[in-house]
Amino acid sequence: MNQSAAAWLVLLVAVLAANAPFLSQRILIVGRPDPMKSGWWRLLELLLMALFTLALGMGLEARVGQRQPQGWEFYAAAACLFLTLAFPGFVWRYLKKHREQA
Repeated sequence: MNQSAAAWLVLLVAVLAANAPFLSQRILIVGRPDPMKSGWWRLLELLLMALFTLALGMGLEARVGQRQPQGWEFYAAAACLFLTLAFPGFVWRYLKKHREQA
């Protein structure tokens, strides 16, 4: 896998992972369904997905070439980017008016 493909893969996984907590009613994405899943579970899942995406990126970077050391600025920017990518799922879950199921 070349460097460009690895970057696109990480971005695609980040978009999917950022929105997964808001689109799924399952606890930690794979657990039992909970129709009243709280926002705290979704925040925990969002944090775990962000760490998973970061680990994937670091792993692909190490596989493609030498892994570069990062400062706190990188992690702050990555967290802000991940929260920005989660915005569509947040809007769908909390701001869109869903019709009542009959």
